[in-house]
Formats: sequence, C-alpha cells, structure tokens
Amino acid sequence: MDVDDFAENGYVKIEAAAPREVAEAAQRELWTRIPMSPDQPESWTEPVVWAADLRGDGPFGVLTRSRKLADTLDAICGVGGWLPRGSLGNIPIRFPVRPVVDDRGWHVDLNTPLPDGTWAVSGRPHTVLLLTILSEVGPDDAPTRIRAGSHRDVAAVLDEQSVDAFTCGPLVADASTHREVVVATGRPGDMYVVHPFTVHAADEHRGHTPRFMAQAPVLLTEPLTPCTPSPLGSAWRR
Repeated sequence: MDVDDFAENGYVKIEAAAPREVAEAAQRELWTRIPMSPDQPESWTEPVVWAADLRGDGPFGVLTRSRKLADTLDAICGVGGWLPRGSLGNIPIRFPVRPVVDDRGWHVDLNTPLPDGTWAVSGRPHTVLLLTILSEVGPDDAPTRIRAGSHRDVAAVLDEQSVDAFTCGPLVADASTHREVVVATGRPGDMYVVHPFTVHAADEHRGHTPRFMAQAPVLLTEPLTPCTPSPLGSAWRR
C-alpha cells in the first residue's frame, strides 16, 4: 500500500482484500437474516435495514482474517499497534427505496471509550474505521462519501476532551467543507481503512440493487496522539 497516500488523504482502499466469492457468501448469509428477498424487490420496503456479524463464523471470519488487511493495518498502525477483530460488526444494508432515511450527515465515528462503558469522540482516538464491501458498489449504490484530507482538519479542532456525536458532527462538518469528496466504491471483497479523524457520510441510494457494506472499528493498542510515530500521526504533521 501507499503509506504516503494514506497520510495525505486519510483513507486507503484495499482491492481484493478477500476473495470475491467469500464476500458474496457473506452477503447470501445476510439475506437469510433479514425479512427481504434478493429475488423479490417488492419486499424491499425500507431504505436501510441493519444486520450484524458478531461471531465471525464461516465467510465472515475469512474476511476478518484477511492477510492483505493485516498487512495494511501493520503499515498504518504499526506492527503490534492494532487488535484483530473477531467479526465484521454492524452491516447497514441500503435499498433503492424512497423516501430515504435522514442519516447522511457528515461525521466521524465514536472513537473513545468512557468510564461508564459508553463511547464518545475525542482527539485521542482508540480506533480506526474498517469498511468491508460485500456487494457491487458503484457511484449510484449508496457508497460512503469521504472528504479526502479531512483528518487534518479534525485533528486541528479536537483535543483530549471527549464530546458526544451530536456536538461533534457539526464541528467536523464545518471544519472540512473545503475538502474534495470521494466515494467508497468497489467490488465484493474490497475494503477501506479510514483514519479515525476522516470525515465521512452515508449517501442516498440511486441505483437498483441493495448495497451491503460492513462498518466496524479496529481497536488500537494505544490511543492516537500527536506523538504517534505511525502514519496515523500524520493528521498533525504537514
């Protein structure tokens, strides 16, 4: 992978991080867990349905154990700087259904655990974001939108203090309005590793086939700080 590109843009795409057939097998399993059918579009009555992989069985485990993913995380976080996941986590499935859900605001994900067991956002994050594509995702298929380079803007407006998502959203959105927007398109088995400060958002589904993409945090072994020597620390360096 191009470490300099990650440092500049705040994300990296891993093409064919896992075999296509494995990702498609995971998609087929997810269809069995929701009250919709791939062959009956009339059953697609909601714009977003949430599924999850919490155990890492079968194809889900193969995806989480991707060698390409591990090598990429080693390059970004440093060897020993991250903890392997045991599952893919939450999987929002987006359908080409109107009206759309109002869940497409610019934000960064919760990244800091609090003493009471809840999570908030801070400038000393404990996670990076992993996106795993399980279906064909083109520009019209509700790809995640990413503001390239916005990790530097967020590093400048957050500090050690934790804030809730409702406070943080407008703050990071305003700080990064000048950034170019790219979309996380790809094929089943592709993955994206996203800096915890990179501002991103969901998008409206304008296509024809449901979009399956897992989103989950990868825990760091040490919180990120301005002194972090790995490429993650590039958010504070010019």
